[in-house]
Amino acid sequence: MANKTTGEALRRWVVTGIAAALLTTLYGIIFRFSAQDAEQSGSLSQQISVRCVEILGSLSGGDWSAAEMVGLAESIEHPIRKLAHFSEYACMGILVYMLLIQWMKPGRGMYLLTVTWVFLSAACDEFHQYFVPGRWASPADVLLDTCGGAFGMLFCICVSVLWHRCQARRKAKAVTNCIESI
Repeated sequence: MANKTTGEALRRWVVTGIAAALLTTLYGIIFRFSAQDAEQSGSLSQQISVRCVEILGSLSGGDWSAAEMVGLAESIEHPIRKLAHFSEYACMGILVYMLLIQWMKPGRGMYLLTVTWVFLSAACDEFHQYFVPGRWASPADVLLDTCGGAFGMLFCICVSVLWHRCQARRKAKAVTNCIESI
């Protein structure tokens, strides 16, 4: 029994360390993106949008003119920026969930703490962005980021539920096979 407890404790600390390291890295990435002035940020978004249009064009076999490609890139730039916000914070929701689940029982309290953590992180990020030249703080981005974090947490909950169902089915099947062999 002691070995199982020791193994569980070690696993808990390893998962906590990995989640904390990845979360710290994610905070660094988010901070660097938010620290870009308006010109740098806009240029990066434009480059990503153009690359997405190029990929879409090659996959669809489309023979688009340069003007069509630029127009399409401009039209998807804003949604891509917002998808990036959502995705960063979905990753944060997953990492915070993985960190907290090591030390807390899943339930409303843990879920509320996860969403609050993400909300406060998003609010701090927007506050930081307020002081960057050409950028501003957006309450809508805080809401979008928080929704991304909640989505990441819900993804973890769904994976956990499916995992436990599969484990229960395997266990039930093993018991049935054992009984049938008797």
